[in-house]
Amino acid sequence: MVAGNIAARCNDATMSRGTLIAQNGRNSTLSSHTPTIRLRLPVAFLIVASPLQPIAGQQLTASSPLLGGEARSPVPAVDTVKGGAPLFNGRDAIRAVGFAGLTVAMFPLDRSLARRLTNERSKANRFLNGASKGVEYIADPGSIVIGTSLYLIGRFTNHPGIEDLGWHGTEAVLLGAGTAWMLKGLAGRARPFVTGDTTAHDFKFGGGFTDGNRQSFPSGHTTAAFAAASAVVSEAERGWPGHFWLVAPAMYGGAALVGVSRMYHDKHWASDVALGAAIGTFSGLKVVRYAHDHPQNFLDRAILRTQLFPLPDGGRAVGFALPLN
Repeated sequence: MVAGNIAARCNDATMSRGTLIAQNGRNSTLSSHTPTIRLRLPVAFLIVASPLQPIAGQQLTASSPLLGGEARSPVPAVDTVKGGAPLFNGRDAIRAVGFAGLTVAMFPLDRSLARRLTNERSKANRFLNGASKGVEYIADPGSIVIGTSLYLIGRFTNHPGIEDLGWHGTEAVLLGAGTAWMLKGLAGRARPFVTGDTTAHDFKFGGGFTDGNRQSFPSGHTTAAFAAASAVVSEAERGWPGHFWLVAPAMYGGAALVGVSRMYHDKHWASDVALGAAIGTFSGLKVVRYAHDHPQNFLDRAILRTQLFPLPDGGRAVGFALPLN
């Protein structure tokens, strides 16, 4: 009865304005529908008549008291920023122990490896000289340039997968670079060429913040290379699982070549490269995992929600919608 009275009032109100919502004649097609469809008629009446008879503070659902149902408490939205899987797990602990062991194991080998890679015979090889410089440029600044380009391509061609890949790769490189810069400054380790590959334990606390020759530990290029590689591999594992075993060896192999090239150019010790690989790998893995487990995080909502706005003169502008909650 309540629903029928509301429907009648809605029809009277809307017909007085010249709009016919429904006909209740004998030939109405509504009578042939199921009871579920009949229930939609008063719902439609209430929605259309809301400007005439606003119903404050109530949600128009089939369970609403206005439609003969029982009142239910609204279900709060899930806070994805606070949920999701843990950021660190058992596999991360195994990785951390492995990288720590590798870094410590490299300390006794630093001088011997530096001498073998920087001898006169190796330096005379033109191919090694050219190839080593090329892979270094791909790591820095190439990782930022490639990541930003992929983000823009994916954004403006409406390919969310490529957009995610570009942004999360760039984000991982920036995180790894910031961590490496802080450690470089605090450790203040002298680069190999400073001591002629003779002293691998020349550390000066805080010396790396003021002296570029004391920014050896860890390797920044290696960090960037492994950050980009691990981010790309993680995204590939999620979005293109069939190509994972092709992407992983190529990306991590290329990142390893970056580390060897830095040793070849006498800019880093082997232990610098090992620690840089650890920082970069964890940066890429954590950025991708956090982003996908917490899709409503501030950075992704801001960067991945950019919009193109039309301008009065016919052009377009890029706008960033910054979340305030």
